[in-house]
Amino acid sequence: MNTHLLNAALDTAARGWPVFPLRVGGKPPALHSETSCRRTGPCVDGHRKWEQQATTDPELIHRAWAAHPFNIGIATGPAGLIVVDLDMPKPNGKGSADTPSGVTTFQALCERAGHSVPTTYRVRTASGGQHLYFTTPGEARLGNSAGRLGKLIDTRAWGGYVVAPGSIVHGAAYEILDPAPVLQLPPWLLDALRPPESPSWPVRLAVPKYGNRAADTALERETAAVAAAEEGRREAQLFESARKVARFVGWGDLTRDEVEQAFQRAGEAAGLPASQCRSTLRSVLNWSIRNCRPRETA
Repeated sequence: MNTHLLNAALDTAARGWPVFPLRVGGKPPALHSETSCRRTGPCVDGHRKWEQQATTDPELIHRAWAAHPFNIGIATGPAGLIVVDLDMPKPNGKGSADTPSGVTTFQALCERAGHSVPTTYRVRTASGGQHLYFTTPGEARLGNSAGRLGKLIDTRAWGGYVVAPGSIVHGAAYEILDPAPVLQLPPWLLDALRPPESPSWPVRLAVPKYGNRAADTALERETAAVAAAEEGRREAQLFESARKVARFVGWGDLTRDEVEQAFQRAGEAAGLPASQCRSTLRSVLNWSIRNCRPRETA
């Protein structure tokens, strides 16, 4: 038994934060998958995922960590936590040596909003980044986010987890930087993290009727697909949908300005930044219109 990791798991659970085992020396969950579930033990009534199996029960924690020196995961949703993950630029990955870290970007975000960086429970991650812990305000139920607050800034809430202090990944430990009480998520951050409301009707821009019903239908269908796209798929959906409609601009059935406005509205309704929508649309429409095949060969 690794008493260091066992004690870290018990200390975390004592805060009321449900924990579950992560792979030894790693971050993925160590629990079995649904495909390999034997429907025994806690899964006797159906497969239970890590968020459902996370626990604060000392007996269950002793039993799990007696078997292997597991790292510790905190199920942020059941813990009532929202953790802001401030990451570091990855070598040979996203960004470069000049790319600001998530810590720097978050500081700038706070300054622009007219607030100081919140003083709350803070953990240094194995990569040198930081986790800022907040409690969930009121009845708010947030999910995870990736990049919504800025580059190299993610958040973990319902459906997510973070590695607890005391865990060791690639030989580096997750350590408490500031043991301050966990602050409630400030209202301005809550507003920034709330997902945009999906329109109750398909995003649609009135377009002139050129006697081509296919063009009108395509524009309605594709803008609706963009507006309803899920996080992680939004920019790709905007690119694909705009490319499908661009041919009607090349054929003279729709004007470029009207198509751009329609997709701009749809992209922003889905939660994409306005500047990102404009850049994507400009790129895909320029290429698609320039390389548009004649109608009779399409």
